[in-house]
Amino acid sequence: MHHAGLPWELGVSEAHQSLIDNGLRSHVVLETDGKLMTGRDVAIAALLGAEEFGFATAPLVCMGCMMMRVCNKDTCPVGIATQNEELRKRFKGKPEHVMNFMLFIARQLREIMAQLGFRTVEEMVGRTDCLKMRSYEGTSRQARKNAADLSRILDGRYAEREKSSFDQRDAFDFGLEKTLDSRVLIPEYEKNKKSLKAAGSRAEREGSASGSKSADVVLDVSSTDRSFGTLLGSRVTADFGDSLSEDSFVVEAHGGGGQSFGAFLPKGVTLRLYGDANDGFGKGLSGGKVVVRPSEKATYKAHENIIIGNVALYGATAGKAYICGAAGERFCVRNSGAVAVAEGCGDHGLEYMTGGRAVILGMTGKNFAAGMSGGIAYVLDREHTLYLRMNKDMASLYEVTEKYDIAELKAILEDYVAETDSEFAKEILDNFEENVPDFKKIVPNDYQKMITAIGRYEEQGIDHEHAVLEAFKEMA
Repeated sequence: MHHAGLPWELGVSEAHQSLIDNGLRSHVVLETDGKLMTGRDVAIAALLGAEEFGFATAPLVCMGCMMMRVCNKDTCPVGIATQNEELRKRFKGKPEHVMNFMLFIARQLREIMAQLGFRTVEEMVGRTDCLKMRSYEGTSRQARKNAADLSRILDGRYAEREKSSFDQRDAFDFGLEKTLDSRVLIPEYEKNKKSLKAAGSRAEREGSASGSKSADVVLDVSSTDRSFGTLLGSRVTADFGDSLSEDSFVVEAHGGGGQSFGAFLPKGVTLRLYGDANDGFGKGLSGGKVVVRPSEKATYKAHENIIIGNVALYGATAGKAYICGAAGERFCVRNSGAVAVAEGCGDHGLEYMTGGRAVILGMTGKNFAAGMSGGIAYVLDREHTLYLRMNKDMASLYEVTEKYDIAELKAILEDYVAETDSEFAKEILDNFEENVPDFKKIVPNDYQKMITAIGRYEEQGIDHEHAVLEAFKEMA
C-alpha cells in the first residue's frame, strides 16, 4: 500500500512544537520511524525534533528481503517471513550485514553534522533554522513544488526556545516505588522466595492436593492501582523463569482492579480479585492465573452483570483467566494460548484469536470470532442464536459431540467452579449431560484442517512435534 497516512516529517514537527508550546518537551523523548533509509533522513528527523530513530525496511533488505509483499502467505522466497523449513534454508542474512548498513548511515550523518558544525546529535535536535526548502526550476510540473508552504514545519522560532529537547532531570517520575507491587507484593514475595525455591508450589509446601484457597498476601485495591501484579511478575520471571508450579505465590485482592490488572503475569503467580476490574484485565497473560469474582457482599447475579472491562486478555500467551461474570468488548482479542472462562462477553469477542481455549457461559455480542485463526471456543447457546452474531468468514460452528471435546469442556468448568464458586457454572455441571447439547464449538476452518492433518500423521506413528511440521508443510 502506497501513499497511506502522513509523512513522518509532519508528525515529528507537530509533536515537537506542541510539546514545546505546552512546556512538556523536556519531559519526553521523541522517536520517529517510517522508512528512514539514509543518514540524511536521520539528520532531517533530528533537526525537526526527533531524538531516536527506528529502522525497519532497510535492515530487512540488508538481510535479503526482496520486498515480494507476501509476508502473510508463508511463501517468503528468501526465508525471512515463513515457518516453512525448506524456505527458511534460503535465508542468508547475517548480523554483520545490518551492522555494515548502520555504519554507512552513521558515516553519512557524521558528514552532514560536520558541514553544519554539530559535534553531537543532541545539539541538532529541534534546530529547524538549519533547514530550508529546496527551490525547483524547469518544467511547470517541477516548479509547482515551489508552491508548497512548509513555513510551519520549518518555523525557526522553536529552535530558539529553551527546553526544546529531552532533559533527564525533567523525566517524568512514575512513582513506581509507591505502587502496591513495590510496597507490598515484592517484599512479601522476597520473604517467601526461599520456600518457593525449595518446594516449587504452594500445594507441595502445605501438603495439599489443590493448595489453591489460601493466600500469601491479602490486600485492598482500587482503580488507581494500574498494572497490579506486573512488577511482581517481572521479579518472579527474573528469579524462576517459568519453572514454578501453579499457585506458587497467591495474592488475594479486594476492591476495584485498575487497568491492566494482572498484565503479563508469569507462571506460578495467582491473583484472585473479589470485586471487579477495568479494561485490559490479564493483558499479555504469560502463564499465570487471574481470577475475578463479585465481592462477597454483592447481591446481584454474577452471570447477568459485566464484571471486567474491554480488551481483556489482549495478546495472552499462556495461563488461566476465570471471570465469574460477563466480560466487556473484545474479550480474548489476540489470545494465543491462555484458557479463559467468562459468563458472557460483548461485541467482537475472540477477535484475531490464534490459540488457547475460551468458554463463554452466556450471551455474546456481535461479530464474534472475527479473524479467529486458531484455538477453540465453547459457547453456551441456549437460545440457539449464536450463528446470528458470529462472524463466519474464518471460523465455523459445530455441535459439541466428540468425547474429547466434552471431556475438555467439563474439565475446564470444574476448574473454573473450584476457583470462582460460580453458582451458574455449578448448575451447568450438576446437569452436564443435559446441558452439553446447548454448547456450540467454534473452530477456525484452517485450524480444523491442521488438527485433522496432525491426527492423521500421529496415527502413522509420527511423534507430535514432527506431525505438526508435516501437517504445516501439507497445509502450506
